[in-house]
Amino acid sequence: MLLSALLAATEQSVSASSKPGEDPDIGRIVHDSRVVSSGDLFCCVPGQNSDGHAHAREAVEAGAVAVLAERPLELDVPLIVVPSVRRLMPLLASELTGRPSAELDVIGVTGTNGKTSVVHLLGEILEHAGRSPATIGTLTGTLTTPEAPCLQRQLAAWVAEERGAVVMEVSSHALDQHRVDGTRFSAVAFTNLSRDHLDHHQTMESYAAAKERLFTSSFTGRAVVVVDSAAGRRVADRALEEGLEVVEVSVADVDRKVWVDRVAFRWAGLDVQVPVGGDFTVVNSIVAAELAILSGVDPTVIVEGLAAAAPIPGRFELVEVDGGLTVLVDYAHSPDSLAQLLSSARAVAGGGRVISVFGCGGERDAGKRPEMGQVAEKGADLVVVTSDNPRGEPPEGVIADILTGMAGPPAHTIVDRRRAIATALTLARAGDMVVISGKGHETAQLTGDVGRPFDDRIVAREEAVNLLQGRGSKAGTAS
Repeated sequence: MLLSALLAATEQSVSASSKPGEDPDIGRIVHDSRVVSSGDLFCCVPGQNSDGHAHAREAVEAGAVAVLAERPLELDVPLIVVPSVRRLMPLLASELTGRPSAELDVIGVTGTNGKTSVVHLLGEILEHAGRSPATIGTLTGTLTTPEAPCLQRQLAAWVAEERGAVVMEVSSHALDQHRVDGTRFSAVAFTNLSRDHLDHHQTMESYAAAKERLFTSSFTGRAVVVVDSAAGRRVADRALEEGLEVVEVSVADVDRKVWVDRVAFRWAGLDVQVPVGGDFTVVNSIVAAELAILSGVDPTVIVEGLAAAAPIPGRFELVEVDGGLTVLVDYAHSPDSLAQLLSSARAVAGGGRVISVFGCGGERDAGKRPEMGQVAEKGADLVVVTSDNPRGEPPEGVIADILTGMAGPPAHTIVDRRRAIATALTLARAGDMVVISGKGHETAQLTGDVGRPFDDRIVAREEAVNLLQGRGSKAGTAS
């Protein structure tokens, strides 16, 4: 597509150019200079760690035939200068790929907790309905929601594959950074809002505003909103003001039975069973079911799809270990998600104790660390505080922040996560439940810039075997 035609379609014009008469044919929109090839339009995205403007010349040398920037640059290719590269880039990417979301049933899910579970469950329903869905989210890529150029190319590829639907997590970062601008959703959903990502958004008001962007007529005409909180009520009202058709979900009065490996409840006059434990699975399943209704799936097929759903990796995942111990692994890494996790564990633990193993990620919202310490102390009988992806921070400092929120010392403070898990297993008696949270499906522990293999599920199994054989890892503080 000629640069002039691409810009005209998005109502832009070349505002500065070292070659004003040149009108190259654009093959791709890219924002990473390391993947530039001949015919690309390179977008200079300002980032926290790197500014694309510093790599513009490198991109041109690699074959970029035009550059989108926010300030003048001395280059030998057409240069388009705009107030915000992030705002225009997704529109250009959508246009260049043929506006693929218009050809697909794209469903978006946002909220602090539950996005992954809703996407997974809805994907299972649509698969059972023969819709051949694709999914995007925490379980499928490095970013929960891909950057706009990658997202639009992937949507276009799924159009070519004749996929019946795409179900995707839409993160607050993605909304704040305009990654999904230019995408049309057949329906969107809101699960909940609680403290998280304030290292990026700074305030809860900004965090909420980012989420609420999705519930506007520019993105969709239909929404499913959980209204059991003030935040949900506000989102529903905002959507109604925007003229959206809104399906309100409340589970406050839903009769349900919850086990460690499944839940049962009634929805739409039907008995529903889902082979995933945890009380929060009820609301996630109902949101998925209501989205499926909006996608034209028959209620009986929805119930069948939920009943046949595969377990969700790292979400209230029951891990079979030797020795008869009950171990749960979950991704919970915010105060509210940890509170819900421990509450659900308590509900299915019977008379047994709940033993919590958790930490907090380094270089992320430090303010939530004391809150999570407080939540763990309140929700568990025994707490083992450990390390969780320290990144560039000393893990001892992260743990110290957690401890400031606790009224008394935890049962153990162990920097080494493997030793922490081993210690929790040692503490467990018959009937107890060991809950390992924070990493869920992740398979690496990030220390500095290095990710070393670490899967809570595998480690729990290994340490249970070691315990039975009398060679369990010893508690300690070395990382």
